[in-house]
Amino acid sequence: MDLLKGKVALVTGAARGIGKSVALAFAAEGADIAFTDLKIDEVAEATRAELEAFGVKVLALASDASDFASAAGAVEAVVKEFGHLDVLVNNAGITRDTLMLRMTEDQWDAVLKVNLKSAFNFIHAVAPVMMRQRGGSIISMSSVVGVHGNAGQCNYSASKAGMIGLTKSIAQELGSRGVRANIVAPGFILTEMTAKLDPEMLKAWESRIPLRRGGTPEEVAKVCLFLASELSSYVTGQVIQIDGGMGM
Repeated sequence: MDLLKGKVALVTGAARGIGKSVALAFAAEGADIAFTDLKIDEVAEATRAELEAFGVKVLALASDASDFASAAGAVEAVVKEFGHLDVLVNNAGITRDTLMLRMTEDQWDAVLKVNLKSAFNFIHAVAPVMMRQRGGSIISMSSVVGVHGNAGQCNYSASKAGMIGLTKSIAQELGSRGVRANIVAPGFILTEMTAKLDPEMLKAWESRIPLRRGGTPEEVAKVCLFLASELSSYVTGQVIQIDGGMGM
């Protein structure tokens, strides 16, 4: 349908996983794609090739999303290459799971820096660009644990809850300039990480989900596509849970 024809999208942490699925969905709908990862290795090059197969322009950038200057440099490179930037997906993130009483200061700081500060870094860099264009869509990748919390993930939950507050505030600040900002909150998504889980543990997780299955990265990408496109032109400041009903 070419929902994003003529648009430029930047997806952070998109060499693999959900970020890659989002970038592929955008490219399939005609968007030129810039994506970041800590380094452009063989995996990132393979992702670049998959994206280029859609006939769109692709820019792969080595960038530390948690570093303010690195994020600003990545956005500058995108605008220099494409002339504009229409969609930002804040997807970069890590986990350092353990119970609060066992958690080290370094584990707390690392997750907050990579997950939450990276979103601030990139929003800070793209906001002037989108404001001048009087349009744009910012999508932040939170999680159902950012809405409901989860034992053993206080650092991750705090970072994802922070992304919700950040994005809602940005929606209020930039709305008058035509810039929308929304949050997607995935639940139990089947990835390379979950594929390593014990089958009985996987069944236990799925039994808690009304749809009785885990979601796929492609299903998360479809919601991001909606938020990136004009189909959601009157949607901003919203949290959309992609969890099969788990968070009800």
